[in-house]
Amino acid sequence: MSLKTRRILSGTGLLCALALLATACGGSSDASSGPQEISEKDIQAALEKGGTITVWAWEPTLKSVAADFQKKYPKVKVDLVNSGTSNDAYTALSNAVSAGKGVPDVAQIEYFALGQYTLSKSLTDLSGFGAEELAGRYTPGPWNAVASEQGVHGLPMDSGPMAMFYNKKVFDQHGIEAPTTWDEYVEAGRKLHRADPDAYITSDTGDAGMTASMLWQAGSRPFKANGSDITVDFSEQTTAAYTGTWQKLISEDLVAPVKPWTDEWYQGLGDGTIATLISAAWMPANFASGVKGASGDWRVAPLPQWTEGGEASAENGGSSLVLPEAGKNEALAYAFIEYANAGDGVKTRIAEGAFPATKAELDSEAFRSTEFEYFGGQQANKIFAESAARVSDDWTYLPYQAYANSVFNDTAGQAYVSDITLAEGLRNWEKAIVKYGTEQGFSVNK
Repeated sequence: MSLKTRRILSGTGLLCALALLATACGGSSDASSGPQEISEKDIQAALEKGGTITVWAWEPTLKSVAADFQKKYPKVKVDLVNSGTSNDAYTALSNAVSAGKGVPDVAQIEYFALGQYTLSKSLTDLSGFGAEELAGRYTPGPWNAVASEQGVHGLPMDSGPMAMFYNKKVFDQHGIEAPTTWDEYVEAGRKLHRADPDAYITSDTGDAGMTASMLWQAGSRPFKANGSDITVDFSEQTTAAYTGTWQKLISEDLVAPVKPWTDEWYQGLGDGTIATLISAAWMPANFASGVKGASGDWRVAPLPQWTEGGEASAENGGSSLVLPEAGKNEALAYAFIEYANAGDGVKTRIAEGAFPATKAELDSEAFRSTEFEYFGGQQANKIFAESAARVSDDWTYLPYQAYANSVFNDTAGQAYVSDITLAEGLRNWEKAIVKYGTEQGFSVNK
């Protein structure tokens, strides 16, 4: 799923998720006793007995998944509730957990936001259901996002392996080849902008998620978290590959100062003044619906590399389905998320346009050979699937990543609108992240 908005969680929900580091916020189980063991036999018995589960999720394909699940298990009713998208959903969930009532049996949580709930012990450890045995079914990035030494706290629903979308018509017009390295990308931007001052290699006004993905691909690991012990490091040694390249794009006015998801942004993608988009595998549907007039002009290529011959990739976006600790009907709830994210529900979701996190589907010939009319008949899924396989599995988000993202534009983002460099902006971002984390009771950079 697209991570279009990354604002701070507000109210009691955020305080509940971040301030209570050692105990569940409204939860009732003792995590020290380990995950509750629920066998396959127990799950089957629960399905035969039936009951109702409440699922809080905004992902549209889950409507069909829930209908299919109910058809297969007619004694089970799935109450699918859209409690809001992304941050609105997290505020509602955190408030329900804090109040100790109205907590859903299943909730959708994006990967970047999982940490605040696992740290406050608000989620059920799925190891008791044998979920760790599913590890081999998923690509590295999504599985690493939901599993750690502390347990398995969700099942991956989708993923966002990254690629470069480029306007082939524009590139051909100016004799530009699809760049394979970021140095070539900068040169392509220069050539394009010299030929047409109104055309830009891409658009960028500063985005925390995009920056994280670029650092991820470059091998930087600015965030580390071990319980409440946090390390944040945006030093030049860890970020130079990214900041050195991206600063050239900013300083030389090679990126359009256009915010994503606006009418101006869609227009730029449509008329060729924005020539590439560094995004993820969930983007094709947005092209097809928002940039209809440019159908056939665009193509997909692997991410440019930081070094010649490299193969590194990164993720951007993606969600999991989790079982809140304070929810009920755990056996039925787990049966549903396993069906949706590791069973027959995966094919249902793919058929409706979702991008899977499961290796079997990504490796299947039917999936890889799907032709995208929008991209001139290109089999773009091959590129996305190869990208997913090349994502390093050691990336870490902060347990308060939502807050960190919310202050990005006031710190690092100033590099796009003032005289400070991107490297200086990232160090200012680090200061804000460290200050907030310390105020919330974390041990940061100590």
